[in-house]
Amino acid sequence: MSKDQRVLFHSTIFGPIHSRRLGTSLGINLSPTDGKVCSFDCLYCEAGFNAQGPGKSGLPRREAVREQLRAKLEQMKQQGEAPDVLTFSGNGEPTVHPEFAGIMDDVIALRDEFFPQAKVSVLCNSTRLDRPEVCRALRRADNNILKLDSAIESTMRRLDRPGDKIFTVDRVIGELATFADEAIIQTMMLRGSYEGETVDNTTPEEIAALIEAYKRIRPREIMLYSIDRSTPAEELVKVPAEELRAIGLQIEEATGIHVQVN
Repeated sequence: MSKDQRVLFHSTIFGPIHSRRLGTSLGINLSPTDGKVCSFDCLYCEAGFNAQGPGKSGLPRREAVREQLRAKLEQMKQQGEAPDVLTFSGNGEPTVHPEFAGIMDDVIALRDEFFPQAKVSVLCNSTRLDRPEVCRALRRADNNILKLDSAIESTMRRLDRPGDKIFTVDRVIGELATFADEAIIQTMMLRGSYEGETVDNTTPEEIAALIEAYKRIRPREIMLYSIDRSTPAEELVKVPAEELRAIGLQIEEATGIHVQVN
């Protein structure tokens, strides 16, 4: 995958797709359909690096998201196809959208109208938890899936590459702790290298730091997963399933928190 690889999702509403973590998921992409807007620039992002640019379509308007989601849910209802979850995901960080809170209101209302049994989930990189309006909106979702890839500052900066230099591990762990059991913490486990630097959050030191962070946060669940598709940093390595399960068991035994391994 080259640094200028284009984005994955070329529509605002996409799917439904089968998510290995969530089931039948209808996606809601609040990023441009021809570019990427994200507050992280993760080495493993399946949508590519931010260097590809934001494109020309711009962020979708709230009204457009609502209309397109309504049309898709009506179609699924007519076809007898029920989603398990409506998921904020896509080509970047959904909470960057200035109308995220209002769009959350619309998504919940449409879910209640068409498929009240479905859950609303947000895949969030945790960079905007310092904004009260973002936190209030996230708390309205059924599943706040919030990222913590490393509890060691240097690893987090190498792996996730936050755009905001004042974003730190200590800050985000404190912010995640305010969600406690309202949150699901998602951690990508991988190893490899990028531009000659080793990247590995599976070492004993890394796992010990994550365990202490999880204990402080006390989420209702932890999701561990590894690479599933090609990555923009080509020298990253997927953690074998057996090793991932062993790490999950170690974390679960140390924290008493359920760990889902994918």
